[in-house]
Amino acid sequence: MSIIPSIFGTGRKTNAFDPFSLDIWDPFQGFPFDSAVANPNSLARDTSAFAAARFDWKETPEAHVIKADLPGLKKEEVKVEVEDGRVLQISGERSRENEEKNDKWHRVERSSGKFMRRFGLPENVKIDQVKATMENGVLTITVPKEEEKKPEVKSIDISG
Repeated sequence: MSIIPSIFGTGRKTNAFDPFSLDIWDPFQGFPFDSAVANPNSLARDTSAFAAARFDWKETPEAHVIKADLPGLKKEEVKVEVEDGRVLQISGERSRENEEKNDKWHRVERSSGKFMRRFGLPENVKIDQVKATMENGVLTITVPKEEEKKPEVKSIDISG
């Protein structure tokens, strides 16, 4: 049983009781050109990588540690920069898988495209000692903190 008639969909069978199997009619599907104007879903796929890049930021007594899950990316595909002295920028791109003419895709959920995140760093960090590592698809950026300068207290003798 199909909710969407096959003249509007891709001809695949759908199940009204399975929310993950419903076809969505795309009026621009099969259009002779693929651009963001003609096919807004392709733009959504390309920008969805931006939303899929998830980050955690924790502060320890010694450093700020930022972690990002970037599965399938190599360290060469990710760029970590500090700009304007206190802005940490993480960017990268996941390439879209090559589509063969004879391939029939049933579902595309993995995102592709560019992503970029920017974090304003606090004043108590050592910008020149930022380190980044990538292991098993997890990017870890360590931004060491400067030692807290304790105010110097000078005792004054009271005369009298």
